[in-house]
Amino acid sequence: MAVTLPGGCRVSYMHEGEPLVAGTVRIWPQIGRATGAQAISLSVWEFRTGLSPTMRNDDCDQILYLLKRNSGSRRNDGDEVNSNSDSPRVTVVIDCQSVKVDANTGIYIRPNQTFSIHNPDRDAVTMIGSQCPDPDRPQQFVDAPQVSPSLGPIPVVQLGDQKAQTTADRWYRVLIDERVGSTQVTQFVGSIPPGRAPDHFHQYEEVLFILKGEGRMWAGETNTPIGVGDCIYLPKGQLHCVENTGEGELRLLGVFYPAGSPSVRYEA
Repeated sequence: MAVTLPGGCRVSYMHEGEPLVAGTVRIWPQIGRATGAQAISLSVWEFRTGLSPTMRNDDCDQILYLLKRNSGSRRNDGDEVNSNSDSPRVTVVIDCQSVKVDANTGIYIRPNQTFSIHNPDRDAVTMIGSQCPDPDRPQQFVDAPQVSPSLGPIPVVQLGDQKAQTTADRWYRVLIDERVGSTQVTQFVGSIPPGRAPDHFHQYEEVLFILKGEGRMWAGETNTPIGVGDCIYLPKGQLHCVENTGEGELRLLGVFYPAGSPSVRYEA
């Protein structure tokens, strides 16, 4: 059951609600204009065996992240950067160009591009997607991919290839930003050690997906438990803090709009 905290912070589990089903793909929209967001969305995508239907991105930046298998399980305790166990590989096709993508990889899809995902394995794979600005309508499906002038290699960024940047006792790795063509959105993975940092806020909307660990999502003086597979929405200016209540790290995938640096924050 989704929980909304004072100020508009919202927490839901990745498979809440009824998914949109088309061919090999199932999509669970967890965050968007329909749930109170201003311009950002977060959806959970599951791709079963085979080639998915061809989809068209809206007039927005779309950012995807391929999870390790079992990343949505509450029992997941693997290393999202270094572990190769149970790691899927899919082929991403964007406007008739293709690239093979491993787990823990960010993918940037430009406005109005077509795309599909080929999963060669018998087990389903999961991606976390964000659109900015949120078009506030179901995913578009088309009969065939479009052919467009090449814009160079498909922008994909593997987490383990990115240098960790530190802020106090935390680290983060930026995957998708202006370096690969997305001037509107920033995607990153961050690590939070046990404990609670000071409350703070940002000048952007943000969505989070919990990859590893357990904790509490604070919005001012109110909080709710969070764990692997939870999807979190933070409105612009929301006073908040992610507390790690476990003994190991809490790891999360974050996307914010408009683009910027995960290290910029304002304390109350």
